[in-house]
Amino acid sequence: MKEVSIIGVDLAKQVFQLHGATAEGEIVFRKKLSRKQFLAFMQAHPGCRVALEACTTAHYWARTLADLGHEVRLIAPKFVKPYVKNQKNDIADAEAIVEAASRPTMCFV
Repeated sequence: MKEVSIIGVDLAKQVFQLHGATAEGEIVFRKKLSRKQFLAFMQAHPGCRVALEACTTAHYWARTLADLGHEVRLIAPKFVKPYVKNQKNDIADAEAIVEAASRPTMCFV
């Protein structure tokens, strides 16, 4: 299996959408997880870069994920929006978060 270097997470009230990619941008996985499943998945996953769109709960999850050994990056929504390829939905948002976070000149919160 290919090594995941970045995980983009689209946060929602009940279900989180994850998009895992390699350093070259190849898709490794797409997952839809509940809050409990998300925490268990991230605890089991080796440390990597995790990108989140900055919102109300993003700071809580950033602290939680950092405690688990992940490198967390928060991105303002206005910087993610240009990378959404198709219709705005959770899957496209998670992919856009990964794309935005992989840019070398991206401004993080």
